[in-house]
Parts: sequence; structure tokens; C-alpha cells
Amino acid sequence: MQQRQLGKTGWPVGEVGLGCWQFGGDFGPMAEQTAMQIMVAAVEKGTTFFDTADVYGNGRSETLIGRFVRDTGRDVRVATKFGREADVYPDGYTERALRRKTEDSLKRLGVECLDLTQLHCVPMKVLRDGAIFDWLRKLKREGKIQHFGASVESVEEAMVCLEHEDLASLQIIFNIFRQKPIAELLPKAKAGNVAIIVRLPLASGLLAGKFTKDTKFVETDHRNYNRDGQCFNVGETFAGLPFARGVELADAIKLLVPEGMTMAQMAMRWILDHDAVSVVIPGASSPRQAIDNAQASDLPRLSPELHRKLSDFYTAEVRDHIRGPY
Repeated sequence: MQQRQLGKTGWPVGEVGLGCWQFGGDFGPMAEQTAMQIMVAAVEKGTTFFDTADVYGNGRSETLIGRFVRDTGRDVRVATKFGREADVYPDGYTERALRRKTEDSLKRLGVECLDLTQLHCVPMKVLRDGAIFDWLRKLKREGKIQHFGASVESVEEAMVCLEHEDLASLQIIFNIFRQKPIAELLPKAKAGNVAIIVRLPLASGLLAGKFTKDTKFVETDHRNYNRDGQCFNVGETFAGLPFARGVELADAIKLLVPEGMTMAQMAMRWILDHDAVSVVIPGASSPRQAIDNAQASDLPRLSPELHRKLSDFYTAEVRDHIRGPY
């Protein structure tokens, strides 16, 4: 797998990482053995960056990752997040809460210092106030965290975070259906040497091209209970697109997939063709999927003509259907 530098951290990481939300069971039950097999498959293909959060499965994802790293001795950078647990969101952001949650993550991951902790889609008013960044700096000085970043919902939120010169990373939704960051955000982050971590590269699976309008999801899967933003930002589910419309758009894109690639691999290759991106973090529900995701790193760049077609398609067919902060 090709490697890229994770912004000002200076860490070289495999450019296809592993998103670990699914380890918490939030897409349906996942056995511990399956989670371990997925992590093994990913690292054997060159993945060295895992992304998790304290809220995923109430800490289960962090616990499983910590166990994997401890038992295998693999050299993996682990990014976690703070800020969406029920006793914090939306108005419980205090230095005490951040410190307590950081200590909890340290215990679950089995480390003395977090590699990277990220604000987890905290409200804009908290970002604008700025005190939370000072609390992060204090934890960094104390050796509790090495670096800090922010996972955001919108370009506007990202721009507020970039005002802090010591911000190490921004995690954003960026895919063929969500192209807005290209114009302003990606160049500004690159100029500031801020790592761009891309989540939802496949728009909750739409860009794998395997769904139909009749596809059903288990009750505990956010693609069932949050498809219209009933529980959190609608942009986190199907990139903010109405499901039926998203299926139609994905079906149209199938005609553009180059020979030798799956649609999912084309979607991730499209992201990796933007050099401001440091790492993309697709999830995986099986070892086979983790392997297929990793292979996107070894595929050739998409042609300029295909990039133009996908840009035009987004502008003409997708952009006006996106809901939620963007």
C-alpha cells in the first residue's frame, strides 16, 4: 500500500485506513472474532491507521482495538474521538468532561498517551468559543495526547477549526456525492499541513453500487433509523441524500466505472486522487471487504476525463439533493 504523511504529525500512514464504527455493533451485531479478523486483514494489506470513537458501542470499538494492538504488537496509529456521548452532547462540554473521557479512552485502548484525539462533531458554538482547544492543549502538554484534531460536519466548521495553527487533522465527509470541500477547504488544509481524514467514502454503501430501493437494513443500523436525520445529522447517512434518490444516482455512476475496478474501488480512488487527502477510512464488515478496500491504493489514478465527468455529474444531478450541514 502507498503511504502518505498524516499532516503535521509527521507520521507515515497507509493511505487506506480502517473506520471502526462497526466494531461497536452500531450497524448490527459483530462478533469479536470477526472484528479481529478484519483488523488482521487490513494491516496485512498495509493499513496502519484506525479510526474509532468513545461512543462507538459505548467503548466497545476502542476496547477491541486496544486488545488487537496489545495481542498482535502491530504498529498502528489509533485516532479516537470525544464529544458525542449522551452526558456531553450537546451542552456538557467542560474541561472536566474532556479529561474524564480521555482517561476512559486511555484505559480502553490500553495506552498511556492517545495518538490522536478528535472533537467529534461538536456544536459550532463550542468551536467558535475556542476554550475546548485550550483544554486539548493542556492534555497534550501533560502527555495524555500526542495530537488533536476535529471531525466536522460542514466546510464552515472546518474553517473555524483551521484558525488553530496547532490543529493536526480534520476529518470530513468527502466522496463523489460530497464534492464541496474541493474548492476551498482542501487547498487551505494542505497549505497549513493539516491532515485530511476522509470518512464515509462510499456514502454509507451507496457508492458500492449494490443497493436497490428495496434494500433493507437491520433495526440497529443507522441506515435504517437515521436515513432522514431522525437521530443525528442526516449527512452522516447516505451523504445526506434521500435513499431512493441515492440509489438512482449510484446506478447512473455504474456506467462510468473503469474496467478492472469495482465501483467501490473507483469511489475510493477518486478520493485518493486528491493529494490534500492524507488517509481514507472506509469501514469493513468482513475481512474480504477490508482487503478490497486496501487494494484501491494500488489502482491507477482515474483519468482527467473521468474526473470531469464525475464533477459535472455532481453539479448537475447530486448537489441540490444533499440535506444537512455541508
